[in-house]
Amino acid sequence: MMKAVVLALALLVNSASAWVPAAVHGGVGAPSSALARASSVRMAAGFDMEASIQETKDMRLKHLEEQAMYALKLAVENHENPVFPNALIAGDCVITHLLDRLGYLKDGKVKVMVVDTFHLFPETMSFLKEIEGHYGFNAEVFQAEGCEDKAEYDRKFGADLWKEDIEQYDKVCKVEPFQRGLKTLETDVMINGRTRWQGFERAYIDLFENAPIGGGLAKVNPLAYWTFEDTFDYIAKYQVPHHPLHAKGYPSIGDAKDTIPIPEDGTTRFVDYTFEGDKTQWLDYASERKGRFVGLQNKDGSSKTECGIHVAGAERTFDRDLWEEGKSKVKHLGTQEEALALKDGDDKSLLVVYAPWCPHCQAMEEEYEKLAAEMDGKVTIAKYRGDEEREFVTEQFNVKSFPTISVVKGGAVTKYESEERDVASLKAFFESA
Repeated sequence: MMKAVVLALALLVNSASAWVPAAVHGGVGAPSSALARASSVRMAAGFDMEASIQETKDMRLKHLEEQAMYALKLAVENHENPVFPNALIAGDCVITHLLDRLGYLKDGKVKVMVVDTFHLFPETMSFLKEIEGHYGFNAEVFQAEGCEDKAEYDRKFGADLWKEDIEQYDKVCKVEPFQRGLKTLETDVMINGRTRWQGFERAYIDLFENAPIGGGLAKVNPLAYWTFEDTFDYIAKYQVPHHPLHAKGYPSIGDAKDTIPIPEDGTTRFVDYTFEGDKTQWLDYASERKGRFVGLQNKDGSSKTECGIHVAGAERTFDRDLWEEGKSKVKHLGTQEEALALKDGDDKSLLVVYAPWCPHCQAMEEEYEKLAAEMDGKVTIAKYRGDEEREFVTEQFNVKSFPTISVVKGGAVTKYESEERDVASLKAFFESA
């Protein structure tokens, strides 16, 4: 009996180096060269820990990239119009490379979409041109609606919109162009680079999900289970083209106005596919976007961590209008011609030039509506939305901020200088002007 037990134990020990369960190697009873090598390492006189760590990292990365390509193939081959919104950050550079390996860029099977916020680093759009040439694709670029360049954007929305209302800035420069791009390209599956490692808001995302965009657009997150270190390991392994600002200390790249190096002295860098400095500054959990949205706050006072593109309700690109047409006694002026006609008219009228996102405009909505109801049929109480017509309202109505309230008649504009916007104060101003 004892001999039988010893023999059985010997057989188990001898077979352990050659056979592993399916979960480890991919098949029941499959031979494992990795385990065999590990066994020989234990038997060797010296144990090379660094080599063993690197080997296991290589094994992990190989699995992750195969998994990511599998997810991409499932998504792309089972949809008609896959679209990849590429922000040119490290993870997106990895996805671009994976799509190229699968042949989806050159054959046009996957369309690449880029949102130019007009506030990006100059290097960003230059880098886009570089990778377009490298991989052989042409990106579809979307910008703030009706704006061909930054100068036109400044005239229409104002250069300081991001300071005045960051949420409206996100809607104008990011969410609306993003949504318009998805609709223009008839997207039915969106590829993106979000990962669980990026922070608690994304800690439970999976490879596939339905996004709150367009009523349930399919989404694939091929890097969902990658760490930020995995991303740079992949970039180094395949010499992947990546944003030049990584070499200047930026772990992630967004708008130039609120993106900084981490640490701020730029001592951590990714240069020639190797880290310089303390790489944990970049690679710790939820650290990838530490240099993004710096100094920005949401309306509720919380620190900003998202641009708004990936959150529920992102398809609602603008809040409701103030004094909604058809529901309000306030006269709606929808064109420049209508605004000028009121200004040049023979009758004295009251006009507010406003922005629907402006809290001061929102605060006066009820009182202005009461005034319009009280003066209904006697005096025209009007509104004109000015945040998208900055140059026009500045020139014609001396608008420097919102709201701007004026009495207009015969081409003359008398501006209301008080911040008291109750019915009595506005009525007294109108009568004295």
